[in-house]
Amino acid sequence: MSPLRILILAILLYILFRLLVGARRNKKGVSAKTQREVPLNDVLEEDPVCHKLVPRQQAIQYQSQGKTYYFCSEKCCTTFSKEQGERK
Repeated sequence: MSPLRILILAILLYILFRLLVGARRNKKGVSAKTQREVPLNDVLEEDPVCHKLVPRQQAIQYQSQGKTYYFCSEKCCTTFSKEQGERK
């Protein structure tokens, strides 16, 4: 056998070994997907001015007429409050 054939055979055996080990791990219930899952702790709210999605904990809150609005920035909050004032 030539050295090239031995190298190719070694690479194929290594790939086969990794596939078998990976399949065995998935049978035990340990998968890459479950290891990367992060629990959800926050809800995304849509900014009514620019329509960006903002995590509720990081958003700027504005209450008007008993309803809470969430904004991505002070600028959007100010724009919204001015528009609300003009509508009244």
